[in-house]
Amino acid sequence: MSTMIQGDPVYFVDGARTPFLKARGKANAFSASDLATYAGRTLIARNAPDADQYDEVILGAAMPGVDEANIGRIVALRLGCGNHVPGWTVMRNCASAMQALDSAAKDIAIGRASMVIAGGTEAMSRAPVLYNDDMVAWLADLARARSLPERIKLLGKLRPGHFKPVIGLLHGLTDPLAQLNMGQTCEIIAHRFGITREEMDEYAVQSHLRLAAAYDAGHMDEVEPLYTPDGKVLDEDDGLRRDSSTEKLGKLKPAFDRKVGLVTPGNSSQITDGAAMMLMANDRAVSEHQLNVMGRLVDVSWAALDPAEMGLGPVHATTPILQRHALSIDDIDVWEINEAFAGQVLACRAAWNDDDYCRNELGLDGAIGLIDMDKLNIDGGAVSIGHPVGASGARIVLHALKVLERTGGRRAIATLCIGGGQGGAMLLERN
Repeated sequence: MSTMIQGDPVYFVDGARTPFLKARGKANAFSASDLATYAGRTLIARNAPDADQYDEVILGAAMPGVDEANIGRIVALRLGCGNHVPGWTVMRNCASAMQALDSAAKDIAIGRASMVIAGGTEAMSRAPVLYNDDMVAWLADLARARSLPERIKLLGKLRPGHFKPVIGLLHGLTDPLAQLNMGQTCEIIAHRFGITREEMDEYAVQSHLRLAAAYDAGHMDEVEPLYTPDGKVLDEDDGLRRDSSTEKLGKLKPAFDRKVGLVTPGNSSQITDGAAMMLMANDRAVSEHQLNVMGRLVDVSWAALDPAEMGLGPVHATTPILQRHALSIDDIDVWEINEAFAGQVLACRAAWNDDDYCRNELGLDGAIGLIDMDKLNIDGGAVSIGHPVGASGARIVLHALKVLERTGGRRAIATLCIGGGQGGAMLLERN
């Protein structure tokens, strides 16, 4: 199902994100709402409107903390938007932030809103650890026990299995119908298109080296520093490995198929905390507040496919946009394809260049073509930056616009695969 932006033009005015912080086995210093508030305050501080002049705040988040129900409203209040600015939350797995941008765009296009802060956030290091069903039932029985003998009797029924936790993050990254985790879906599409382990590792190294070069050249100015409670300054994505090499990655064991797998922690995106926020507006707000414009949202497309091949979602979401606007792959100046896995990005690239896939799966006459690697994720991607699920959709849109501005390009595609077998894509145009 594709949706073309109709009505008033929708502009991206500004954007900011936090450094993306790798989860290292325990909760990082910042909650999801902390991260979104840091990024959002930057937008408000450097643009003319006061916080209470925005029409709404829309936030994507896949796994907000237990104290962050409707995290969009929490962030709106923490940003100082006041009691009268609504805030709401959307969830579309890996595309939650892109869904927030799309939701804001529709409200702006039909005249419901003129100026919106939208984006996404995730603190994956704080994903919940839950009681299993047996323990929940035992606790319920304990709560109903009325006497000490009853409670003692229940204690005797406790078994080691009661203490086996439910790891929320693992369940969240596993498709409940296909019974496959996201890494296994990458193994499937890598096999389909003959992507090798060496190609995956080479792509992963490229991601790290490109990100390092971008930071060194001052091209990552959308990243706003974080300050930890103990005074430490975090101003760079901390999963970046500047010394990455194919030799080092080649030593890592497969993570999802121990015997014949190709996907490793080194050629996969990182479990990460982070937020990315954008200011979106219509013509009237741009003129009234004398706002600079980064670019315009031209089109949005959402698609669905077999959950077992969810990594090919960008192919299915982007192709209708290219068709609607009579664009070839080469007409796109900047491509941002979220790097859920190195093999997944390479499989998307291969699918567009495969006659059989384009005919049988996309209904086309033949292959669309091959994306130029010099246009694809030129400053690295989620393999090196990280993939906080609720935030990545806004990050790739923001960075695509930044690259257009830097290079003088006209058009960009930002697209990503979505757990559950979906894809999302946005066509962006620089004014």
